[in-house]
Amino acid sequence: MEDIELTGVKQTLKVVLQTKAVDNQLPEPILGDTYAEQVMRKLDPDYDKRKGGTSQMGMLAVMRAKVHDDWARAYLADHPDAVVAHLGCGLDARAYRVDPPATVEWYDLDFADVIELRRRLLPPRDHYHLIGSSVTELSWLDQIPRGRPVVMIAEGLLPYLPAADVKALITTIVDEFPTGQIQCDIVPPWVARTSKYDPNLRKLDITFQSGFASPRVLADWRPGLEFVDEADVSHPAQLAQAPVLVRLTYAMMNALPFMRRSYRVARYRF
Repeated sequence: MEDIELTGVKQTLKVVLQTKAVDNQLPEPILGDTYAEQVMRKLDPDYDKRKGGTSQMGMLAVMRAKVHDDWARAYLADHPDAVVAHLGCGLDARAYRVDPPATVEWYDLDFADVIELRRRLLPPRDHYHLIGSSVTELSWLDQIPRGRPVVMIAEGLLPYLPAADVKALITTIVDEFPTGQIQCDIVPPWVARTSKYDPNLRKLDITFQSGFASPRVLADWRPGLEFVDEADVSHPAQLAQAPVLVRLTYAMMNALPFMRRSYRVARYRF
């Protein structure tokens, strides 16, 4: 068993990984991520023998991961010369699930200790690169080739960053690359303000740092950046395999318009 110690927002990566591993054991998994199960077994061989393997936070992560995977595959099918910047990657095996063609250069970025953990737990692959850096230290961009289309994936990341850092990240990507797609998750301001009361976040001693009234706010930051659409990550079909308590929680949330849009997965093009 691997011995790891994670603090702050980095603690969420194990919650997310465990739910993806549990999902892989279902008869009809949403992701079917065999790497998640293999890695989770290395971290905690008995993870699936304990209660609480599929939480509301974890199930949301599985559903939004499916959206991000599908969006990335679609863009790379049309832009096989693209580069991918997967920010705050944690222990997610997206590069392996999406399995892009050899013409794509894929970059996974996270804190240096998380990247070192990835090196220990996940196999190398061709045209796949690891960058150990805070996402807000934008010098990491120097390691990614310009002049090519870019897919920036920021899954489960932006709400944990201050609004000024979110804006700097988005506008720099638009300024530095000729064309591309940005995929990210955002929450409205009231969710950011009340996140200190969220039991899942309180358990990890973390809170959201930013919220935006509409996904279109981000598109207004730079000419040429266009909001494309947002995904419904709590669709009943997606939730069919979830535990009863999780299904009931999302059913209640979906019945209230302001709750239904309390977590949004958005896509942009420029």
